[in-house]
Amino acid sequence: MKNRFSQGRRKALSRLAAAGALWAAGGGALASANWPQKTLRLIVPYPAGGVSDIIARLMAQRLAVALGQSIVVDNRPGAGGTMGIDAMVKTGGDGNTFAFTPISPITLSPHLVKVGFNPMKDIAAVAPVMYSPVYVCATEAFKGKTLADAITQAKSGSVTMACLGFGSVGHIMIEQLRRQTASDLVPVPYKGDSQLLPDAVGAQFDILLINPSEPVNALIQRGKLRVIAVGSPERLPAWPDAPTLGELGYADANMTSLFGFVAPASISPEAVQRLNAEVNVLLQQPELRDRVQKLDNVALSQTASQFGASLRSAFEQNGKIVKQANIKAE
Repeated sequence: MKNRFSQGRRKALSRLAAAGALWAAGGGALASANWPQKTLRLIVPYPAGGVSDIIARLMAQRLAVALGQSIVVDNRPGAGGTMGIDAMVKTGGDGNTFAFTPISPITLSPHLVKVGFNPMKDIAAVAPVMYSPVYVCATEAFKGKTLADAITQAKSGSVTMACLGFGSVGHIMIEQLRRQTASDLVPVPYKGDSQLLPDAVGAQFDILLINPSEPVNALIQRGKLRVIAVGSPERLPAWPDAPTLGELGYADANMTSLFGFVAPASISPEAVQRLNAEVNVLLQQPELRDRVQKLDNVALSQTASQFGASLRSAFEQNGKIVKQANIKAE
């Protein structure tokens, strides 16, 4: 989840993506061709309309064709995504339920709130899909021009900063900024885009931290939001004038979101292998890859074991961040 990539790391990821594609094109899919035998259920632990839902439905359409079975997308929002993950785990491993999600409900939220699952034992990593940067956007309520202006204002008064969910990546970024600047940056967590984006248009808060999506970019194009900084390894081509939080001196807050497919731990190795292979194949298709990446997302192909290592690493790192920043549950 947290990314401060060097040039060498980015090259390594490119080589990894190519290796994943070669692996997927081999015998993996054929070895598990008997799965699935019935309609699949894809849980999205966030409301319809957000980046998780948009990418999940985009992938589900193509996976259904590749797997030869219908896929029903089931939105289960709540508690920063943990309710949907809990619902997935409690399917009892029917072998036909999996989820598409940012990894924060698995690797971050359990450090902040009580959840009904063991994130490192009850969940199987299947396949990552993309890294997504975080836009730091000013609404029309904020009259300053830069993040420095916001922090200056927050030192003499307060600045409200909205994000998707308590314990989300955006929330932790706000807490990191507040800790590093000793300023009154006030987190305003929302349950989903359906209320967050209208409130952004209505200037109900000063700053919004959110992943890119078509609805968000449309608001930027309309002038309802202004990108004043980004959580990203480097400046984004779409917003070259927006500095990264790392550039601004806030390395600990310079975070991105990793999205991917997970399943109950009891899912069969054959099903994981098949899903991983098909996802990696899809991510090599120019049309899909371009769709994922056109909003500044970065498509990523890995084996399930590599994705699992990323989850474990993020879980450990986030535990340290929460402890160091003394972030407490509400």
